[in-house]
Amino acid sequence: MWYPLLILLNACFLFLTDPPSGPVSQKPNIIYLFTDQQHSSMMSCAGNAWLKTPAMDYIAKNGTRFTRAYTTNPVCSPARISLMTGRMPGLFSDKAGNQVLENVGAMKISEIPEEVQRTTLAAWLKKAGYSLIFGGKEHLPAPLTPNALGFEDISNDEREQLAESAARYIKARPANPYFMVVSLINPHDICYMAIRDFAETDHEKRLISTGGQEIRTLDRAMKRPDGISEKDFYEHHCPPLPPNYEPQQGEPKAIKSLLDSKNFRKQAREKYSDQDWRLHRWAYCRLTETVDEQVQTILNAVRESGQEENTIIIFSSDHGDMDGSHRMEHKSVLYEESANIPFMVMWKGHLQTGVTDSTHLVSNGLDLLPTVCDFAGIQGKADPRGKSLRPLLEGKKVVWRKTLGVESEVGRMVVDSDRYKYIQYVSNGEMEEQLLDLNKDPYEKTHFTKDPGYKKKLLELKGSFEKEWFTKN
Repeated sequence: MWYPLLILLNACFLFLTDPPSGPVSQKPNIIYLFTDQQHSSMMSCAGNAWLKTPAMDYIAKNGTRFTRAYTTNPVCSPARISLMTGRMPGLFSDKAGNQVLENVGAMKISEIPEEVQRTTLAAWLKKAGYSLIFGGKEHLPAPLTPNALGFEDISNDEREQLAESAARYIKARPANPYFMVVSLINPHDICYMAIRDFAETDHEKRLISTGGQEIRTLDRAMKRPDGISEKDFYEHHCPPLPPNYEPQQGEPKAIKSLLDSKNFRKQAREKYSDQDWRLHRWAYCRLTETVDEQVQTILNAVRESGQEENTIIIFSSDHGDMDGSHRMEHKSVLYEESANIPFMVMWKGHLQTGVTDSTHLVSNGLDLLPTVCDFAGIQGKADPRGKSLRPLLEGKKVVWRKTLGVESEVGRMVVDSDRYKYIQYVSNGEMEEQLLDLNKDPYEKTHFTKDPGYKKKLLELKGSFEKEWFTKN
């Protein structure tokens, strides 16, 4: 006799309970939070004691942080081409037919093959029924701009306004599942320190004259705390010089040629004092904290919308910054500070939490497309060497890549799962090769190319370089 009454009471309870505040899509929303020029150690969750990044730390705490993630090319436009296409940027050519390895050439891509058009990240997600949302920095050639690919542009700002625009979209709880790219500019403003200090060329002077907002943001970041003397600042508050402050022993000619071709980079290496480099590192930390606040705005919106368990958050950067290592700033080179980037994924209630993965090699340019498509319920394909990270994020044991390729304007490299790096540098038509051992020499102070004890590893990685990653046509 109690059973019918129990059913009635249960029905009344369901009727009286507040209904969901909005529709919950069957497929998860996916947000790609994308900073500019942030190397992998620029987060407090990575053990960096000189800054605080609570928003980034939250993603790491509630998801997986990959410590061995690399860009496909450590400079803006080529890296972004990979993210949109799932392919190495060197696959593409500029108007003159030159392989794309740096910004100027990348921005001169006039067309992309039909096969690529049909298999971009945007094309796959459209097939999966996703709305495409983009805001912030683009730095992409005409055929690959968000507008050309079919994204809805929610903001041309790259800073606070972008974060607020993204938050408004999220809080509106759109009925259709969406893929949103939030392309935030900082800590990229660190670039302007050396450019301003040593502006001599017309290009450098033009950057300064048009970079008002960037320079104002940099100046705020460079300011020492109120009430702190200069002596106290450098003794207790400012980051120390990095362990690999001096140029690498046996530094390749290609690095010197790159610095010689960029006046401000050459001058910074030769003229910055120890205090100048420490101030550079201080400002880089503060700029990273600035972008972390903007990330927090977006995370808050996801929580407040009640959609945290229906939203995948992916966090990464296009490339790093040398951050004073080897007396260098900026990017483009194949040292860890420039090429090794943050990569974290969080989906509350669905994936592993608090995992630091220091084993699996990840390429944000090659792996983002298959990963996002996997979560969107479609098998997206581009470069066959790209892999979905979903099995790793779910804690499954899978066969994974042993090596990973990275391109740059100074050369190309292969890193392996045993923490070795093989690099072929090219300068004025001359090739130099290097073998590095991050186990013995994590700061890349020297190289082991001619050490007889490394001959087997050198040949092994050279074989992978030539057969798996940079096969000659």
